[in-house]
Amino acid sequence: MSSQNLSITQTGAVARITLTQPEIRNAFSDEVIAEITAAFVDVGSRADVRAVVLAAEGPAFCAGANLNWMRRMADYTRDENIADAGKLAEMLRVIYECPKPTIARVQGDVYAGGMGLVAACDMAVAVDTAGFCLSEVKLGLIPATISPYVIRAMGARAAHRYFLTAERFGAAEALRIGFVHEVVTADELDAKVDELLKALTAASPNAVRVCKKLVIDVAEREINAGLIAATVQDIADIRASDEGKEGVQSFLNKRKPNWS
Repeated sequence: MSSQNLSITQTGAVARITLTQPEIRNAFSDEVIAEITAAFVDVGSRADVRAVVLAAEGPAFCAGANLNWMRRMADYTRDENIADAGKLAEMLRVIYECPKPTIARVQGDVYAGGMGLVAACDMAVAVDTAGFCLSEVKLGLIPATISPYVIRAMGARAAHRYFLTAERFGAAEALRIGFVHEVVTADELDAKVDELLKALTAASPNAVRVCKKLVIDVAEREINAGLIAATVQDIADIRASDEGKEGVQSFLNKRKPNWS
């Protein structure tokens, strides 16, 4: 299965879902979100798949929302924002709850919504040159729908800083705060991912599946319908706010927002 947005391949017991729009830094739209969701549902249901790698082509892993999607969102009503954000929230839930273990292969920069993709995976391996940023507040927005996963990945203390400042931080800092598990050179990236895949595929498939569910069930607050609905409401509210609209419009028009 493949499209201009992503490809799905399988070698042995390992499925790979690869974002294939390097020209736009693998930024996603509602169309891409639907494809990623379907891809994880597909590979998660395959009996012969033991592990899944989420990867990307080009210099960036994922830059969050693409400009065309942002332009359409800028004119959405609150109800349209709720429906739209609900699809993003569902994609993240499907990745997080995929019955097969997942690894984010981070070969480049990760921004905004892309941080949710990495955080929703069970493991993340990044190149030492990758940069990370939760840039939403610069646009008058908040990282609401990705927050349950990103906060679990980096911890509340780090989230207080990076959610609020929108600072860019490097791979070493991502490792220090626990957002990624390994940082390697570009030449070592595939070897490290393969090392994790070897461990995953050597273990009992049922034990791995049940163990993953155990972590989800036990760790902190359950990501349930109530929490997901709350994050969808939050992003809809902020998108429809005056500052949210101003931030998006200033970004699209390449000017400073009126609060700067």
